[in-house]
Amino acid sequence: MSSTITFAQARHADRGPIEKSAVQHEQVVATTIALAPSRPATMHIDSEAAYLIGFYGTLCVLCAAVALIDLRHGIIPDWLNLAIAVLGLVSVVATDDASAAFIAMAMAGLVGLLFWLFQRLYFRLRHVEGLGLGDVKFLAAATIWVGLAGVPTLLLVAALAALGVAGALHLAGHEMQRQTSIPFGPFLALGLLLTPALQRWLGLS
Repeated sequence: MSSTITFAQARHADRGPIEKSAVQHEQVVATTIALAPSRPATMHIDSEAAYLIGFYGTLCVLCAAVALIDLRHGIIPDWLNLAIAVLGLVSVVATDDASAAFIAMAMAGLVGLLFWLFQRLYFRLRHVEGLGLGDVKFLAAATIWVGLAGVPTLLLVAALAALGVAGALHLAGHEMQRQTSIPFGPFLALGLLLTPALQRWLGLS
């Protein structure tokens, strides 16, 4: 067997216990840093919590106010619809950019115009208002939150909830006729709360 050793082996053999311990400590620190979670993941979790607590939590409060006022007085105040729209725009800017906010406003205007035309046409044909102007403005504001593709889901949730309540009232002995009016604002508010939740956490469009 050859007794010749390399220069690196000689240096390793000459290291004392203290130097070897320092090298091992450096290796442990490097391994810990490599296995530690990256900063972007922490920021992602923080942004999710901020969205849930800040934007969605405030939206829940506004929608609860919409439902309560519409049940008591049969109207949805303009200031509430404006607050929902402004909060939605701030949410879009915070999660995307200013150009996305302009697109959201354009979509909201389009939806508001379409439902206003539908309301006018329904009134001319039936001489009954199917939707109030407050409902139309609410749908326009809600579009900023759910997007154009989310409006059908919002309306579906609202319609099913309204039918369920009407059925429950009928079973409870309340006389339900075609002329019976039920405020639609609470159901639209429920649709607005559920639709972005379904889009965000269940991947629905």
